[in-house]
Amino acid sequence: MVITMFRKILFLILLCSITGFSQSKDPNEILNNVIKAFEEIEDYVVDVNIKVDVAFLKVPEANAKIYFKQPDKVHMESEGFALMPKQGMNFSPTGFLKTDYTAFYNKEIELNGTDVSIIKIIPLDESSDVILSTFWVDQSKNRIMKVESSRKPSGTFTIDLIYPEDKPNLLLPASLVFTFAIEEMHFPTGITGDSNSENNNENEKEDKDKMGKVYINYSNYQINQGLSDDLFENEKE
Repeated sequence: MVITMFRKILFLILLCSITGFSQSKDPNEILNNVIKAFEEIEDYVVDVNIKVDVAFLKVPEANAKIYFKQPDKVHMESEGFALMPKQGMNFSPTGFLKTDYTAFYNKEIELNGTDVSIIKIIPLDESSDVILSTFWVDQSKNRIMKVESSRKPSGTFTIDLIYPEDKPNLLLPASLVFTFAIEEMHFPTGITGDSNSENNNENEKEDKDKMGKVYINYSNYQINQGLSDDLFENEKE
């Protein structure tokens, strides 16, 4: 009797372990689940703080407000100049998946304490500026934890995302770090420093000076407010 009961308990434990940790290895299913989850966010408004860390740029810390509406409408308001990557203005999974692509499941790893699945996608359209993108996906919450994308002519950049601990199911990040190779990026005219100065002598450059980072912190999310299309009418690419 005791042995039989023990076997039943052991079977239930094993069954829960199998179902609890089962993760899909179908890359299209994983990405589609992420997109479907994000599509439940019809619009949002959020305050952002932007810090740029590039050796030869003198860009002051900036604050702005970002408005987003599905599928890809974005409006930003800032009192001063705000240098911000497009991926930071609207971190939408659909922004990377607009064209037909082939997806591959790579492997599962632990990233900053979270089990993630690594998915690689290659666009099928030869005219696409994207060469290869890699996603680190938390399947348990259907959200992207990291992105690495190689594009022409801007090179490779990475996006690391951190989500708010007090809102474990929120699909929008609390902060984002955009890392890029400086020599591959094109900056607006007039904001760069003196590239011929001694501090920028090519023989004295350290590897860290070849990389740039943009730190973006998000706060005060207002989700599904029913934003009007009029707000986005005058936006330009």
